[in-house]
Amino acid sequence: MDLYLRLGDVTVAMELKTLARGPPEPLPAGLAQLDDYLDGLGLPTGWLVIFDERPAAGPAAVRTRHKVARSPVGRELTVLYA
Repeated sequence: MDLYLRLGDVTVAMELKTLARGPPEPLPAGLAQLDDYLDGLGLPTGWLVIFDERPAAGPAAVRTRHKVARSPVGRELTVLYA
């Protein structure tokens, strides 16, 4: 896991990936990896952050977006493209 935050009763687990030129798309592997971490922590959800390093991605204000994705075991995970 790349980032684990705990503040009082709130715990957040994040996996960080990069999207560079060419395949592979990091989403499937990132979701599966985050699933494994969440299992070990006993957490129901987490965040996958994908940094878009492609030359044509544009400025951060344009390329930053988020969505909810299903992990391989069915968790709803937040995916942030930045």
